[in-house]
Amino acid sequence: MKAFVVDRYQKQAPLRLADMPTPELRDDEVLVEVHAAGVNLLDAKIRSGEFKLILPYRLPLILGHDVAGVVVKAGARVRQFKPGDAVYARVDDFRIGTFAEFVPVKESSLAHKPRNLTMEEAASIPLVGLTAWQALVEKAGLTQGQRVFIQAGSGGVGTFAIQLAKHLGASVATTTSAANAALVKRLGADVTVDYRTQDFETVLHGYDVVLNSQDGKTLAKSLRVLKRGGRLISISGPPDPDFGKEIGAPGFVRLVMRLLSWGVRRSARRLGVRYSFLFMKASGTQLQQITRLIEDGAIRPVVDKVFPFASTDEALAYVEAGRAKGKVVIKIK
Repeated sequence: MKAFVVDRYQKQAPLRLADMPTPELRDDEVLVEVHAAGVNLLDAKIRSGEFKLILPYRLPLILGHDVAGVVVKAGARVRQFKPGDAVYARVDDFRIGTFAEFVPVKESSLAHKPRNLTMEEAASIPLVGLTAWQALVEKAGLTQGQRVFIQAGSGGVGTFAIQLAKHLGASVATTTSAANAALVKRLGADVTVDYRTQDFETVLHGYDVVLNSQDGKTLAKSLRVLKRGGRLISISGPPDPDFGKEIGAPGFVRLVMRLLSWGVRRSARRLGVRYSFLFMKASGTQLQQITRLIEDGAIRPVVDKVFPFASTDEALAYVEAGRAKGKVVIKIK
C-alpha cells in the first residue's frame, strides 16, 4: 500500500511516500480502507520527536491519527463491525498510520460514521472531538451555568469544544483574531477576546474551567482567570505525575514529568485551583456519543481545507503554521 512515512525525528522534515506492507490484523481489530484522514498538530509534534519519552515509536513510522473509511476485513473476535461498514476513529497510540491506504483499528476504538457527514467531514472529528469530550465531560465535569475559557477558538479543538460546552449549558469565552470572531460566535462563544489587541487576563475573571492549548506564558496567565476551586486542563503540557501513573511510565520518565510540571502545580496550589494534563485516548464508546450529537445537529464539523493524498506534506505544513480555521483533512480515496 502507499503511505507517507517518517524516517527520522526532525522538525519540518519532509514525509516520504513509500510502498509499505498492508498491516497485519489482530483478532480484536478491523482493517479499514482509508477514505480520508484528519491532520493534527500532534502529527507534527511526533515527527519532530517531542513525544519520544511518552511515545517511543520505532522508525520508519506512518503518521496519522484520524480516519474515516470502510471496513474491508474483521478480526476473529470482532463483533460490532463487518466488511462494508462506514466507520471513523482516532486510532490507538502505537497503531497510528492513517496517512496510508489501509490502517488497522481496534474494535473498542471504532464507531460507525455519522450518517449526515461525508468521509472528509467525519475524518475531521475524532481526535479533536475526543479531546474536547475528555477535557470538558470526563475531567472537568462541565455543567449548566458554569463558565469555561477555551483558548484558540477557531482551531481544531476550539471549534469543537465551543460547541460541546454550549451543548452542556456552559457560558463560553475564547481567544481568536478579529477576522475569526464571527466564526466562533456562530459556534456559540459568548465572549471573544482578540489575542492581537487584548490581554485575556485583564478581560476574564472568575471562570470555572480553562482548556489550555497554548504555551507556558499563556498557561501561567490562565491560572489567574480561574475562581478558587476552578480547574485548568492543559492539552499542550507540561505532563503531570498523575499522567505518568496513568500511562505506566518508567520511574525516570515520571520524575521528569514531576519536575516539568512542578512550577505550574505550585502556582495552582497557591491560587486554590487545580491543574491537570490531558493526552487524549482513543475511545469508540465516547465517539458513539459524539456521533449522536452530530446526527442530532448539536455539533457540526468545521473543515478548513481538504488536500489530496499526494499533498500530505503540504497539509501537515499548513496545520503546523497555525493558519487553519477548524480542521485540515487529506482525501485518500
